[in-house]
Amino acid sequence: MATRSAVLAIINPNSGTTSAEQKKLLQDAFMRQATALDYAPEIAHTTHAGHATELAAAAVERGVTRVLSIGGDGTINEIAKALRRSATALGIVPIGSGNGLARHLGVPLNPMKAIDRALSGRPVVIDSGEINEYPFFCTAGLGFEAYVAHEFAKQPVRGLPTYVRTAFRAFQAYKPQKLLLNGQTKEVFSLTFANAGQFGNNAWMAPTANISDGRLEQCEIRPFPAQAAPMITWRLFNKTLNQSSYWRGNSITTATVETGEPLLIHADGEPLTLPTGRAEVRIVAGSLLVLL
Repeated sequence: MATRSAVLAIINPNSGTTSAEQKKLLQDAFMRQATALDYAPEIAHTTHAGHATELAAAAVERGVTRVLSIGGDGTINEIAKALRRSATALGIVPIGSGNGLARHLGVPLNPMKAIDRALSGRPVVIDSGEINEYPFFCTAGLGFEAYVAHEFAKQPVRGLPTYVRTAFRAFQAYKPQKLLLNGQTKEVFSLTFANAGQFGNNAWMAPTANISDGRLEQCEIRPFPAQAAPMITWRLFNKTLNQSSYWRGNSITTATVETGEPLLIHADGEPLTLPTGRAEVRIVAGSLLVLL
């Protein structure tokens, strides 16, 4: 009798606003569907930061060909960094606050449908990026977006309403940042390196980004008057930010950012600090298999 292929679902119990009961329903649905498709299903729950990476790396070592991420963009990031440059494909079941990568790739936002897609879909090759040693798959950046990511991480409750409130308060306190970008002095409100086109919740920073073209989109928002904020926000959510006079974009493969102090950044929304104040950004082309 042929041995069934193992498929692993890694569940983050703290992702998004999905209840424990709802996550249990997703877990049961995964087990049923995987068994029906003649897989040998396995479940693992994360218990600490970095645990998803450890679980995914072990799955790669064992030759597991499909690993499902049941969580948000942070969980995807942890799992995908272990799957890069391997024959193991990532399945995305989005239950996070923003679900930026899932939205860009057209993964169903209904988790039950996403499980079916991850189990029955075919592997597609996409790019990833790196900011120093930190991989990212959707976006990484600094300035206002990093400031918001750091403030959001302090909040006891996740979800879109909390993010909106945090961003509004951050806008009142934030000051544009001076830096060296590829040797040029800049003052920026925000600086994004986009592999995918959006942060999440259909907030499109890089409307023309192609996740498998071997390039990143370097998107700058220069300082703007407060009265321009509503129109910039409207354009962000209507996929027309690249038509704003305050936005500038370039297609790149590498970039260097330098500041004279520790640098706040984010990678797929996860807040990080670079003590040296220097960020090296690069594309890693064709480095991840995603089930679509």
